[in-house]
Amino acid sequence: MSGEPGSIGRLVLAATPMGDIGDASQRLRDALGSADIVAAEDTRRTRSLAKALNVEITGRVVSFYDHVETARIPMLLTEIEGGRTVLLVTDAGMPSVSDPGYRMVAACVERDLPITCLPGPSAVTTALALSGLPVERFCFDGFAPRKSGQRKEWFRTLATEPRAVAFFEAPHRLADCLADAVRILGPDRRAAVCRELTKTYEEVVRGSLAELAAWAVEGARGEITVVLEGAQKVSADPADLVDRVEGLAAAGLRLKDACAEVAATGGVSRRELYDAVLAARAAAAE
Repeated sequence: MSGEPGSIGRLVLAATPMGDIGDASQRLRDALGSADIVAAEDTRRTRSLAKALNVEITGRVVSFYDHVETARIPMLLTEIEGGRTVLLVTDAGMPSVSDPGYRMVAACVERDLPITCLPGPSAVTTALALSGLPVERFCFDGFAPRKSGQRKEWFRTLATEPRAVAFFEAPHRLADCLADAVRILGPDRRAAVCRELTKTYEEVVRGSLAELAAWAVEGARGEITVVLEGAQKVSADPADLVDRVEGLAAAGLRLKDACAEVAATGGVSRRELYDAVLAARAAAAE
């Protein structure tokens, strides 16, 4: 498979099935069987994939996961410069999308080496299509932060984001993540939780954040992609948001913090909202 002396090879990124083997493209099959080197996130899973596709991998298979990615790049660049084709695959979906790949692409770009991509399965676009939400404009934000404090700060950055937002979450953190989303973004913002996409137990649950948070308490398993509806432009009357603030305050949040959280999604200033709450309390005390 080696190129002619002095020729340049190329890097080929290839999407792999997320669950249903039938999603493998013919181009992926051809590439697995013809590449000089297959750089795989998990070599065993890639060999199993090839076997399921009745493809014989004739090239060299090397591991290419997070902890060895940087160390592998110089060798792979040398191979490409020597005229060889390097096929880069991850466990499922598209390389570089929350998976190894982008550092290798950047290194090839820096050396002006040829790069191409074999399109195919992606949890992000699949979840967006299934969400039932307006997704003409969207952004992908990787994995939600693990710690609650950081996650709340992250949700605050999405409070006024007009585009739909897709992100990944681990099943054991989903309930806490959605609870934080309710607290920061409000209970009514719509979302969809997509799990085990293309697999036997595929499930898409749609509803308000409050509804999804209540559902997630029962536990969810499998690989999960969440799609969050884009924020709607609103200009609320501070008086209309007092009950939401009081609800957060009753749950133990300091009044100023509760006002800040509700103001972030309510289209009012925290000072106006704080004054409205104090005025409502004064009126109730009369």
